[in-house]
Amino acid sequence: MNCPHTAAAPAGRSTGAVVIDPMVQDLDGETARLRDAGVLARIDLLGVPAWTVTRHAEARQLLLDQRLVKDIDAWELWRSGVVTRAWPLIGMIDAGRSMFTVDGAEHRRLRTKTSQALTPRRLEAIRPAIEEFTEELLDQLEAGRDENGVVDLKAVFAQPLPMQVVGMLMGVDESQHTMLTRQYKAFFSMLTPQDERLALLAELDVFYAELVRERTARPADDLTSALILAEEGGEPLTEEEVVGNLKAMVAAGHETTIGLVLNAVRALLSHPDQLRMVLDGEADWDAVIEETLRWDTPTTHLLMRFATEDITVGDEVIREGEGVVISYRAIGRDIEQHGPDADAFDITRPTRNRHMTFGHGPHICPGAALSRVEAATALPALFGRFPGLRLAVPDEEITKLPVMTQNDMAAFPVLLD
Repeated sequence: MNCPHTAAAPAGRSTGAVVIDPMVQDLDGETARLRDAGVLARIDLLGVPAWTVTRHAEARQLLLDQRLVKDIDAWELWRSGVVTRAWPLIGMIDAGRSMFTVDGAEHRRLRTKTSQALTPRRLEAIRPAIEEFTEELLDQLEAGRDENGVVDLKAVFAQPLPMQVVGMLMGVDESQHTMLTRQYKAFFSMLTPQDERLALLAELDVFYAELVRERTARPADDLTSALILAEEGGEPLTEEEVVGNLKAMVAAGHETTIGLVLNAVRALLSHPDQLRMVLDGEADWDAVIEETLRWDTPTTHLLMRFATEDITVGDEVIREGEGVVISYRAIGRDIEQHGPDADAFDITRPTRNRHMTFGHGPHICPGAALSRVEAATALPALFGRFPGLRLAVPDEEITKLPVMTQNDMAAFPVLLD
């Protein structure tokens, strides 16, 4: 892994920083260390200093604060050249022009057009297709067992389902799904050399640009065409803006749903009493989904916002030009928001203890509803077909992928009977 080009953090401001482990060896321990470090904690991201917020109330406040922006040119370490394109996480911040990287009126312009393309009506219209994809993958799951009856739930079910859905939405041929899955996996992995990561980002830009040009010439009933044709006053989206929106939406959308489905299955298998409640109809699948999103968030750390002026949070001050990360996993375990048992998985938790895993404010995740629809289809179908589903290895042998921002497993071997 290439080392980032960085300089030391400002004197007196990096002491006691929590180092975010790129190999993700101990996610529970890291979450606890972040919470113990305070409401606003100093962190080290591959040698780059930043702040992270670890509490629900303060995160909600900061996500609404217009003094925190997505524009990378507001970041002092970027302006000064301390952080360069050699830093392995730069592709998650300097990601091209899209609704994910701008604020204010321009963000509203880009997001409104995306919302037009991803309406509740469109989601309801594709629900039968999601159900059909799910049943096909369950058949493949049953057929894919090895001689010991073991099959990888991630590779055969949880990973292809959201890629099939987003591919259908975008109008991407199924023959391209494997390529996209491989490219995004390499992009997020901390084991990918930075020169290779930058090269694959360029390849993705070419892929999406060709898709946009094809749909510009021959529109179809898909999200790509809808983004190109969406009208809400003002200037239409440029090719760069459509490409940026699509590239980020696929990355965030399919990765989030993989984590949501697998984390929910893992939580239920390790809490058989709660699984039985759901299977017996004493609790619903929506409760499982929302508690999973809170307790074992698909996104661990969201990079990054930048202060345009000094911002006081409790006893700390975020200085102008400094970066702020939102640590959703620590926020989901906030005792003040979720009670003294915040570390416990409990699908009967009162609804007043709502989580904020999909964000809050102007940049709330635009694909949240889609991810929920996919999980609400996949989970009951999976356990309806295989009520005796269980892990094929001890839970402690399940390993995390080396991804600093996503809560992703390397594999999830199960027995179906």
